[in-house]
Amino acid sequence: MLDAWTGLTTPAEGAAQAGLDVTVVQACHVEASVLRGDVVYRFVRARRGSFLRRLGTWASPVTPRVADAAAKLRSDVVHVHGLGFPRHVAALMRRLPGVPVLVQDHANRPPPAWRLGSFREQTRGLAGVLFTAREQADPFFAVRAFPSGLPVFEVLESTTRFTPAPSDAVRLLTGAEGDPLLLWVGRLDDNKDPLTVLAALSRASAELPDARLWMCYTDAPLLGRVKARVRTDPNLSGRVKLLGRRPHAEIQQLLRAADFLVLGSHHEGSGYAVLEALACGTTPLVTDIPSFRRITGEGAVGALSPPGDAGAMARALVEWARKPRSDLRAAAAEHFERRLSIGAVGEQLRAAYRAVVDGSRDPSHP
Repeated sequence: MLDAWTGLTTPAEGAAQAGLDVTVVQACHVEASVLRGDVVYRFVRARRGSFLRRLGTWASPVTPRVADAAAKLRSDVVHVHGLGFPRHVAALMRRLPGVPVLVQDHANRPPPAWRLGSFREQTRGLAGVLFTAREQADPFFAVRAFPSGLPVFEVLESTTRFTPAPSDAVRLLTGAEGDPLLLWVGRLDDNKDPLTVLAALSRASAELPDARLWMCYTDAPLLGRVKARVRTDPNLSGRVKLLGRRPHAEIQQLLRAADFLVLGSHHEGSGYAVLEALACGTTPLVTDIPSFRRITGEGAVGALSPPGDAGAMARALVEWARKPRSDLRAAAAEHFERRLSIGAVGEQLRAAYRAVVDGSRDPSHP
């Protein structure tokens, strides 16, 4: 599980690399403690009856054993992943009076009106919230889910261990081809918007006659429409390869081989595919949404086009395909290492933790 669940492990590893003592407390079906690198993972058996499990997370209070395990650590700061657990956060804060608690967004949405009052009450006293991009907090402030003065920190919810490799060698290994080779990694759904990406490739095909698009995906509610578009559009015939679900290790190889990652997302909490692409030295040509702006450094590495705008994405494909690929790969990899790597996330977390710890101290007691 720890190998697969990078959303749990990479932030903790980054904080440990930044010089912090880190323990992860995770509810589980079994009791266990695991030392991995410099991080202790404390799995606490959460005993809940079948009735509460059927009611779901909102109805089930945090098990006292999990809160007790966190309280016994005598931590300087507590970092909770996910804004969808206000009752659990409230229980933790009751058990940890005076300890600053930060909560991190994971593509959460503001609570509906009928839950807004209880959400405010149960998250009152938070020391701060973390979002990939500060702008993502605006909808919460707009409905006053958060108090107006609550600190917001820009910190990635996770990152990746992918690394670059020479693209020519990887293309020989994978059989990937195309000039440019475009890669899609993501669901085929309305939010990811594969139809806009296909329309963009169709428009750009006259100027990019050798372009190819390989598509990796899991859930695919739009697969039928994607296949129909590829089948009926002569500009797409022979250019699009539908790969479906691929192992994670193979995704890394395909990203190393690709020239560009393309996505048409309308909303994202962060954008794991974009992070993985940059880690492999692959330039993202994606949509202009808050998380992608943050990850690409406001488009410093890659292009940002308005969601749903096939014409703008087509122009980006043509423009960026003309740039020297080796320069683009070097810039992408350097940007990832400096701003998005495990070490970079650790430094961001250290700064956020220091800010809330310093802010929570009684000035009369240095």
